[in-house]
Amino acid sequence: MIIYKLIVFLPLLGAIIAGLGGGQIGAKASEYVTTGLMLIVAVLSWIVFFNVALGSQEHITVPVMRWIQSGGVDVEWAFRIDTLTAVMFVVVNSVSSLVHVYSIGYMHHDPHRPRFFAYLSLFTFAMLMLVTSDNLIQMFFGWEGVGLASYLLIGFWYKKPSANAAAMKAFIVNRVGDFGFALGIFGIFVLFGSVNLESIFAAAATYLPAAAEHATEAAAAATTEHAATATDVVINLFGLQLDKAGAITAICLLLFMGAMGKSAQFLLHTWLPDAMEGPTPVSALIHAATMVTAGVFLVARMSPLFDLSHTALIVVTLVGTITAFFAASVGLVQNDIKRVIAYSTCSQLGYMFVALGMGAYGAAIFHLFTHAFFKALLFLCAGSVIHAVSDEQDMRNMGGLRTHIPKTFWMMFIGTIAITGVGIPGTLIGTAGFFSKDTIIEAAYAAHSPLAGFSFAMLVLAATFTSFYSWRLMFMTFYGRPRAPHDVMHHVHESPNVMLIPLYLLAIGAVLAGVIFHENFFGEHYAEFWKGALFTSPGNEILEHYHHVPLLVKWSSFIAMIVGLFVAWVFYIRSPWMPAYFANQQSGLYRFLLNKWYFDELYDIIFVRSAKWLGRFLWKQGDGTVIDGLGPNGVAARVVDVTDRVVRLQTGYLYHYAFVMLIGIAALVTWMMLGSSF
Repeated sequence: MIIYKLIVFLPLLGAIIAGLGGGQIGAKASEYVTTGLMLIVAVLSWIVFFNVALGSQEHITVPVMRWIQSGGVDVEWAFRIDTLTAVMFVVVNSVSSLVHVYSIGYMHHDPHRPRFFAYLSLFTFAMLMLVTSDNLIQMFFGWEGVGLASYLLIGFWYKKPSANAAAMKAFIVNRVGDFGFALGIFGIFVLFGSVNLESIFAAAATYLPAAAEHATEAAAAATTEHAATATDVVINLFGLQLDKAGAITAICLLLFMGAMGKSAQFLLHTWLPDAMEGPTPVSALIHAATMVTAGVFLVARMSPLFDLSHTALIVVTLVGTITAFFAASVGLVQNDIKRVIAYSTCSQLGYMFVALGMGAYGAAIFHLFTHAFFKALLFLCAGSVIHAVSDEQDMRNMGGLRTHIPKTFWMMFIGTIAITGVGIPGTLIGTAGFFSKDTIIEAAYAAHSPLAGFSFAMLVLAATFTSFYSWRLMFMTFYGRPRAPHDVMHHVHESPNVMLIPLYLLAIGAVLAGVIFHENFFGEHYAEFWKGALFTSPGNEILEHYHHVPLLVKWSSFIAMIVGLFVAWVFYIRSPWMPAYFANQQSGLYRFLLNKWYFDELYDIIFVRSAKWLGRFLWKQGDGTVIDGLGPNGVAARVVDVTDRVVRLQTGYLYHYAFVMLIGIAALVTWMMLGSSF
């Protein structure tokens, strides 16, 4: 039991030491303490993975302390340890520990290193709280924790206005999704009377008649009353009277709204590219292991609920499909090396949600697992390139770096072949991305979903785009003539070993993670690997049928990769004049993609400007004119008016006062005379 508590709380201990004591122990000590603790946690995470996921250990609950007891709410702070948790342990802690090591070299000139490493460890702790949650309240605590940590890290260089704006954007956009997540939690409590995952899953198994059919005879008999009242109104949501099926759908959509925010899905994606304003190690941590994987984890963890709503799964599939295509199309023309990789993340997350929507939960987590290795590798390689060329991020000002930083080049080459899915279908020859992405594409084709054909076609097209922009990045950065100024090229240098060693380790995962684990995540060993951690309904035949797809489907991803590579080679190696020519010929489309479908401009008009106008109106008219004008300021103004008039009576001249006294005496005598006469 102690090993699980060490995994969760050691990062918190490191964050406290570096955050509160960094000024006393110094920057070096802060780096070594936080990084050392994270390396211990990473080793322990792999031990848990082999014991739980690859071993015989079943799901266990590790109690920590009593937390909330109020009315019908009884929440215990406990860790839910199963295969899904073990997989997330490996993803989060392996990447985080390597990011810590890498940051020792990357941030060595920054004067605020203790604060930076404290934030990194705090980020890791919050994500671990999320993935180990045994109830939805604890999950929401970790959910908001990663939101806070991302805000702190994106805006780490807070003296830069662009960094502050990006941090605020990420925080605000995620509040939209978090609102849906919170409402989903409230709805679950109303329906099931509990926020504990075990209780929710047990009730969900027999909540609907369709689900009860697959339960045991005893459970089915116990739910006869439920079946008879399945159409009764059970919840009132936004004025809608919902029966059981409608309530489950609404709750799943609210939970997915939260996932859309954290995992930067279409419409709530705008914060992710701007998050590049933070230091590059932060980008690697956000995109590979923490923030954006939280939404995928949420849907996978709540799979027993999502599997009850066909409508919710269709929405998840549709949003994931659009996201995969949209982000890949935008990545085609971006020039900032980190933004290209950022839109790549957005697109790959779309793949994961398509798999979740199709009911292929294991395939989604498999891609999350492999994606962590090659995406962290790509971002850290990008950081190594930026470090080498004096903080330049525009690929148009690079080129010819292959011979100057050969180690970084080869590591980025490995990351590129992993994300583009280089491999031979039907064999064990292939990179991590080849196995996991092909699994999702084949599962999309084989799924019994009305969106199966549409999703399959869009994912293959997105794979073509992915190959093009990934190789475009390689060719623009490392090939051709140098486009950087001479003084920059003169100082180009390879990164130190403290930055290169994490790249070597991530490269191993980017190459081998797919071939080693594909049978476990979504293959022959699926049942004994997951041990019920992911829900698969008895009617879900995708696991059995996705291998039996036409040969062209199996080769579609490979063909897409070759097409993208060939076009990128023609554009940027053979005929480098062609990109500018096509940009001029298709200037409207080029500007549309370069400006990211104009979502930022659209949101600025609809939400930002309208919110500013409303705020200014309430400030000037509501607060200034009405409240202050009729309230404190108005009363004060009337008092001033009265005192001004009273002050005029006090002239300071003696004869004025004598005159007033005479008038007063005359008035008094007159009053007395008139009074006596009556």
